[in-house]
Amino acid sequence: MTDKPIALITGAAQGIGYACAEALAEDGYAVILADINAEGVKAAAKQLGALVGFACDMGDTDQITAMFDAIAADHGPLHALVNNAGVAMPGDFLTYDLEAFQRVIDINLTGVFTATQMAARVMVENGIQGAIVNMSSINAQVAIPAIPAYCASKGGVMQLTKVAALALAKNNIRVNAVGPGSIDTEMMAGVNANPDAFKTAMSRTPLGRAGSAREIGDVVAFLCSKKASYITGETIYVDGGRLGLNYTC
Repeated sequence: MTDKPIALITGAAQGIGYACAEALAEDGYAVILADINAEGVKAAAKQLGALVGFACDMGDTDQITAMFDAIAADHGPLHALVNNAGVAMPGDFLTYDLEAFQRVIDINLTGVFTATQMAARVMVENGIQGAIVNMSSINAQVAIPAIPAYCASKGGVMQLTKVAALALAKNNIRVNAVGPGSIDTEMMAGVNANPDAFKTAMSRTPLGRAGSAREIGDVVAFLCSKKASYITGETIYVDGGRLGLNYTC
């Protein structure tokens, strides 16, 4: 057990999830990492000095339940949850595989609901005025035809965030989301490796550069802090100004 508030971050073996965990640890949280990459999450947890790194498929309700049971038994109640785990699985719309579509929804949306519900129950039972942050995307607002399931899931996350915020407001549990734009992570590796694709992406990003994972982590940490005590049900877009544009090149 620890005397620090506990935060669980999913999809935290690398990239944005790891950056969120790092920022929260610096803010005084004892962090717990979860990721489908068993070896990666263990290494990340060791490097960060986390309480533990769980191997967990966020598209599998049984695994999520087992993880929450283990956290409650071994570490105590959560004060913050960051639902960051997600996949894109691109493909052509006309031939897009239904199993792939369902897999994306299972991880990106159903998993977020399941973890949010479980975390909220723990917070309510323990009288904790906690914070939950979901990872949405600018694709909750703008669509890319090659990632239909991803766009649908992130639109769902935006609405689920609002629903959960309203439902939990009476318990002083705040629920918000962060919507990244073009962030320099593995998900953007294909764009980074293609000069034309990268130029196109930056042409519709007014700040003219990709964001860093830590720039997302810092916003997440802010939303989990007392500085954001009157913010709930919102999605903050961290996109270099992209959603403000009314044209693409």
